[in-house]
Amino acid sequence: MLVYPSGVDVSSSALRFLSAKLRQHRRELGTRWRRLSPGRQALLTLAHLRNGHRYAQLAAGFGVGTTAYRYVAEAVDLLAALAPTLEEAARTASRKAFVLLDGTLLPIDRIAADRPFYSGKHKKHGMNVQILADPSGWLLWVSPALPGAVHDVRAAREHGIVGMLTAAGIKCWADKGYRGAGGTVRIPYWGRWETLSQGQKAVNQSHAKIRALVEQAVATLKSWRLLRKLRCSTARITSLAQAVLTLYLASSDR
Repeated sequence: MLVYPSGVDVSSSALRFLSAKLRQHRRELGTRWRRLSPGRQALLTLAHLRNGHRYAQLAAGFGVGTTAYRYVAEAVDLLAALAPTLEEAARTASRKAFVLLDGTLLPIDRIAADRPFYSGKHKKHGMNVQILADPSGWLLWVSPALPGAVHDVRAAREHGIVGMLTAAGIKCWADKGYRGAGGTVRIPYWGRWETLSQGQKAVNQSHAKIRALVEQAVATLKSWRLLRKLRCSTARITSLAQAVLTLYLASSDR
C-alpha cells in the first residue's frame, strides 16, 4: 500500500483536547510505553472520524498494523463518555429562548433483509439520531442511535426528549415528523398548502424560518465524513456520534 501525507481539517484545539485526555487516561492505567504517543493517537482518531479513512489505511500511514482499531476504539470510548447527557443539555437549553429538534439518518452498509434498519422516509438503511440545537444552530446534544425504521416522534419519546423539555419548560420547534409529541414541542399546521388558511400559512412560513438553522447542526454532525457511510457494527454508532459531539464542543469557544 502506498502512503502519502494528508491533512485533517479539524481545529488544533480538538487535537490538544483529545491528546490531553488520552495522556491522562494512560496515567490512570499506568501505561508505560506504546508505539504511538497520545498526540499521534489523537491524530489517528481525528483522521478516522473526520476523513472516514479505514483502519487499513490508517495502519499503513501511522505504521501501527492491526492495533489501529484498538487505538481508535479507546479514544472514541473516552470521548463518548464525556459527551453531555440529555439532562446537561436541558440545563444549557434552559438559558436559551428555545431549542430546535430534528432527526437525521446516519447511513449504514446493510442489505435489504435488515428491515429494522431501513428508513422508508430516506429509502436507505441507517440509524436514527436525534439532535438538539440552540436558536443559532449550535449543536447541543446528540441522542443514542436507534434503527432507521424508528420514526422521529417515537425516537424522541424513547429518549425522553419531550418529557425533559416539557418538565424544564423549554420551548421546542420541530417539523411534522413530531406530530403528536405534545408538551412544549411545536410543529407546523398539518395539511396540504392549498387547504390551509392564510393565517396558518403565515404561521408555517414563520415556523420554517425558525427551524431552518437546525439544518446547520445536522450539517455540522455530518461534516465528520465517517458518519456519512458507516461500515461498523451498529452497536458502535452511538459512541461514534457522541465522540464527534464531544470534539465539536471542545473545539468551540462557547
